[in-house]
Amino acid sequence: NYQEVFRQAPFDRFFFNSIFVAVVVTIGNLIFCSMVGYALARKNFPLKRSLFLSILLVLMVPVHILIIPLFILINKLGWYDTYWALIIPWLVNPLGIFLMRQYIQTLPADLEEAARIDGAGEFRILFRIVMPLCKPALAVVAIQVFLQNWNSFLFPFILTSSESMRTVPVALALYQGYQSIDWPHLFAASGLSTLPILAIFLLFQRQIVS
Repeated sequence: NYQEVFRQAPFDRFFFNSIFVAVVVTIGNLIFCSMVGYALARKNFPLKRSLFLSILLVLMVPVHILIIPLFILINKLGWYDTYWALIIPWLVNPLGIFLMRQYIQTLPADLEEAARIDGAGEFRILFRIVMPLCKPALAVVAIQVFLQNWNSFLFPFILTSSESMRTVPVALALYQGYQSIDWPHLFAASGLSTLPILAIFLLFQRQIVS
């Protein structure tokens, strides 16, 4: 069954798509959520409180409401059935912004002031001082975003159509037909799809538990 999974369909391609999308989206969230969280935690600018409240409100909105407008937007941009459709809409996670903002607020601002006096710019302060101190929060964001994107089914199913752009969850769903379910290959493919998650848990089990 394991051999036939790879013979019947390009399962290695599905794995590559899922890993590539999940890794790129995770890296994007680590960078952009840190930048937005740092600005909300340390900077003063007009409508700062309103912006933060809007981020909290987005957390309360079911993501499925976005299906139709997102599909129309992706089509108009010419991104349908491309990696852009699987990556760009998810590069910033409101929960990640909230976690980073709350964690950065607990850090002493004196370190940043000392670096500023020494001539460091804002980006250098963020990437060389703040982010290394935020490793626990960054680990939480990375784990949460990676798992969410690895298991994502609905949007990859809607925003792609070709076999070469399928992700693992979409490929698994196609083993289930209207009249029957291909149980042997479905279970074999499902077992393979859990391997990256098991590897991540073994590497980051302390952060996941904490």
